[in-house]
Amino acid sequence: MTSSDDQSGERSLILILGDQLSRNIAALKRADPDRDIVLMAEVAEEAGYVQHHKKKIAFLFSAMRHFAEALKEDGWQVHYVRLDDPDNSGSLTGEIDRLRAAHPVARVVVTEPGEYRLKSALQDWAEASDVPLDMLQDSRFLCSHDRFGEWAEGRKQLRMEYFYREMRRETGLLMDGDEPEGGKWNFDHENRKPAEDGLSLPEPPQTSPDEITEEVLDLVEAQFGDHFGTLRPFWFAVTREEALAALERFAAEALPNFGDYQDAMLEGERFLYHSVLSHYINASLLEPLEVCRRVERAYYEGDAPLNAAEGFIRQIIGWREYVRGIYWRNMPGYTEQNFLEATRPLPGFYWTADTDMACVAAAVSQTRDEAYAHHIQRLMVTGNFAMLAGVDPHQVHEWYLAVYADAYEWVEAPNVIGMSQYADGGLLGSKPYAASGNYINKMSDHCAGCRYSVTKKTGEDACPFNPLYWDFLVRNRDKLCNNPRLKRAYSTWDRMPEPRQEEYLDSARKVLDQL
Repeated sequence: MTSSDDQSGERSLILILGDQLSRNIAALKRADPDRDIVLMAEVAEEAGYVQHHKKKIAFLFSAMRHFAEALKEDGWQVHYVRLDDPDNSGSLTGEIDRLRAAHPVARVVVTEPGEYRLKSALQDWAEASDVPLDMLQDSRFLCSHDRFGEWAEGRKQLRMEYFYREMRRETGLLMDGDEPEGGKWNFDHENRKPAEDGLSLPEPPQTSPDEITEEVLDLVEAQFGDHFGTLRPFWFAVTREEALAALERFAAEALPNFGDYQDAMLEGERFLYHSVLSHYINASLLEPLEVCRRVERAYYEGDAPLNAAEGFIRQIIGWREYVRGIYWRNMPGYTEQNFLEATRPLPGFYWTADTDMACVAAAVSQTRDEAYAHHIQRLMVTGNFAMLAGVDPHQVHEWYLAVYADAYEWVEAPNVIGMSQYADGGLLGSKPYAASGNYINKMSDHCAGCRYSVTKKTGEDACPFNPLYWDFLVRNRDKLCNNPRLKRAYSTWDRMPEPRQEEYLDSARKVLDQL
């Protein structure tokens, strides 16, 4: 990759990908609007390499079309290819070739893609075509690949908390000189309250589809009607202005309570106090640092408590940057890891929500309707169940990549392969996030209306999470028994009478046989 400015005066083709919808993207910052030509393309290869949620495709196509129009208004020469263009080649490299045939260019310039798959495809195409390809460093992120490598080099274990502290120091966010605001780096222990009765819950702003979006919705219904997910109603922001309005709404209405209840779940309440901004950030309608600065300002102006501001900022400059570093440091091959040797097929109810487990049904039906679920639903409900049941982590990875509007492999794969499924053997996190039904009962009200009893540990009516938790630990004992964070759990198991152990394992077998 190179980041040097082009001084040759020769025309360049500037490729803008569907998640690079920012005027500050590196490829545009280097380009000359009077000379260079911008290519944006909706292609079947990118829309269909997994069965992306209909809303995700519609969001990206509409946001792309709106961004292309904004660039044209700014004076850029934009060549935009729609999915239903009869000459559409179906691939980004095919569209580059088509444009080069009509408009000779000296080189192709692109900001590094967020997925290893696409980066490799572009590099392979350039080598085979003998076309100069300038792939620029992605300046949307605070931590470059080299910077992350410097931090990671020589460490026996990579832990987000220590990386996060360096990002705080480098950005100055919530810093009081050299010390963290409030005297602590992390207020996570204050952010685990279950939701209480009588909370006033705000809704994310609903954006009405305009003519461009309606046209996209019709296209998606016609071309991707068999894909997962409910397409309408469609309410996502598709322009930077609309995304900024969503940020302001979050800062004013939801951020004050975000910290306290960020791990809570409530039946029928899909958003609680979450920002629902991640798909805007990941597609570049919002910039990570500007979002963090807005949240920091809310704290300093007295509009949000420190635990809320710190908890949110940690997700952006800590976790988001950290998982990207893990992804690029371990690709290729990271998405194929399977430390626990799990091979069970993904249960069908991950696509249909047809299950009597109330928490899983709620998370999957919400995912189907909104292309969104918050982090605890993803980690401790659908992710936890898949890990306990021994589902093939690559199938779990492809499901998460497909069904969420904010999912791109650089952020999704480490969260699933590493954190959710522990398939990387502890590279990303210090322990498997395994939990019985008790955790879900503590953090939600799902169990009250569930067919299964969370207080029953074994038997036909027992919460399936309960026997599966112990079955998971027993099944993987050789790999997990030396994990210091699981020693207490294994000690508890070893103290159980053998008949009780057999009850757990028998109940687990019956649950697994029904999947």
